[in-house]
Amino acid sequence: MTFFEFRGKKIAYTYRGQGFTIVLLHGYLETKEVWSSFGDKLAENYRVISIDIPGHGASEQIQDTHSMGLMAEAVDALLANLQIEKCLMIGHSMGGYIALAYANLFAHRLLGLTLFHSSIFADSEEKKANRYRELDFIRKGKINLLINANLPKTFATQNLLRFEQKIEMMKYLAQNHSKDGICSLLQGMIERPDRQELMYFFKKPILFIFGRNDQLIPQEVAEEMLEINPFVKSEWLENSGHMGFIEEQEKSLIIISNFAKAIQIQIS
Repeated sequence: MTFFEFRGKKIAYTYRGQGFTIVLLHGYLETKEVWSSFGDKLAENYRVISIDIPGHGASEQIQDTHSMGLMAEAVDALLANLQIEKCLMIGHSMGGYIALAYANLFAHRLLGLTLFHSSIFADSEEKKANRYRELDFIRKGKINLLINANLPKTFATQNLLRFEQKIEMMKYLAQNHSKDGICSLLQGMIERPDRQELMYFFKKPILFIFGRNDQLIPQEVAEEMLEINPFVKSEWLENSGHMGFIEEQEKSLIIISNFAKAIQIQIS
């Protein structure tokens, strides 16, 4: 693990492999370690960068609200620090919101964009209310209840036993997050804008990956996104919930590798 400085705060990241660059952005209550096995296998053929989103993992909190745009700026600062001009960016869940903000601010740096179990829509009023309840839980010191309730829901029910050890590790890592850092990201997600319009103006390759058993992005919501964006490439993981790169790792690796190869052919 290595650190760089952004706005006077330490931000943690890992860097492995060489060649075509793939940036991995993790989701809410996760750390860059969630990509460890997936990233290691990608790094056999690509240069892979993963970052602890500020406020999570070993990265420090920057301010009270971590807007998705501010998080995108932190990612761009890392790429500038590493002298990386172009990349394929893959965002999981919250990481997808950050990737969309990045596409809005720094489209010239992107060769392509993958939304992995993520959404182009702003939070509904119901979703915002749920996030405000989570903020209240954290402020009352009940963060462990939140972690224990939320993280198992990211896996398909039929996969809970098979990935029990992985889930326990994710819970352990999440308990080390800064409480204020979690709150700052929750506030940023609540305030994030709708990104439907961006889909019409972003001219680089886009890939959506969805899980048939995703409890956080139901199939009907995913299908609505695809109906709005019929020309966007999409893939379904038939036996996954919200964590397809873990639940169906080999299929996910093939999907991402094929997408990266298509981009490389396009730019060559």
